[in-house]
Formats: sequence, structure tokens, C-alpha cells
Amino acid sequence: MEIKSDEHIVALCGSQRDGSHTRRALSRALTAAEERGATTDFVDLGELDLPLFDPDRSDAGDAPELRSRVGQADGILLGSPMYHGSYASPLKTALDYCGFDEFEGKTVGLLVVAGGDFPTPALEHLQSVSRELKAWVLPTRVAIPSVHEKFEDGRLTDERLAERIDTLGADLVRYAGVESYPETTTACAVPRAD
Repeated sequence: MEIKSDEHIVALCGSQRDGSHTRRALSRALTAAEERGATTDFVDLGELDLPLFDPDRSDAGDAPELRSRVGQADGILLGSPMYHGSYASPLKTALDYCGFDEFEGKTVGLLVVAGGDFPTPALEHLQSVSRELKAWVLPTRVAIPSVHEKFEDGRLTDERLAERIDTLGADLVRYAGVESYPETTTACAVPRAD
């Protein structure tokens, strides 16, 4: 049965490395989105001219193209390698050129790869930025620690990880256009600080 969708998913890739594992993982997530009927756009930030952000030159280089492509998205996938406990500078620069017009009210998925430890800090930083831009961040996030052990000859070999990446792509389509957090039926007690 073919699934129809009008959703458009845009991925921003913060890695500029040849043979990037980030790029491969993002491509897999976009394939999963396409299998659910979405159209996709892979934005390779290494192919855009985006000088360091200067608020007095907010239309520098390819910034208008970037904002146009991200602005057309119903769901946005942010992917980056972890560098020094955070996400890569090309993605930071791209996010600096974007704003509420591109992100507010949109669904965002996060994917971070690391050569070593679990990339929790980078995921948290991307989540904070996305929320500051008033986007809705999916609870499904993909972290790939020890990334060189997870790929062989450019192919992802960890089946559980592959499933999680596929779920991220599918969830971007499923929850694109969410206007608010789903209502819950269970109250959560928060201790008072007296």
C-alpha cells in the first residue's frame, strides 16, 4: 500500500568531510521520509557560500537560498558531527542565517555522530537552539557514538541504529505540521521549591 503525503522534509548537513557518516545517516533518514510519501531536499552546507554570520550582512552569499529552502520545509532534519562537545560550525552558521520565519512551528529531527563517546552535549545544544527558534523537536533523536564501528565500506552495519534512523525519518513525516505538543492524560507532579 502506497502512503501519500504532502509533507516536505529538508535536511541540513553540518559535515563537510568526504565520505561523511553524517551525510550517509541523513540520506538514510530522508529515504525513510520519501518511503512515507514526503518530498525531500538535502542541503549540503559545504556546497553553499555562507560566510560567518554578520547581522549587518544577513543576505551574504547563499543565505537567501538557504532561507528559501528551509522555509519551504514542513519538517527539518539537522545533522552534524560532534566537535569538542558541540555541533559543527557550518551548521551553526546556517542556523544563524535562519530565524523564526524558517523554524517557528515546524517539526525538527536531530541526528549527531561522534568518533568517540555518546554525543549527548551536541544533541542538547541543537535541541536548545531549535526550541529557541520555536520549533517542535521530536523526542526521537539519533546519536551515533563510535561511528567508525557502525559503518563498513560506507554501509551502516548496526541494524538497531538503522531502525532508529528510519524511525526518525518516518516520524518527521508523521509529525510534520504539529502545532503543539500532544495533550497528555497523566498529570506530572513537579516538586515545589519551598
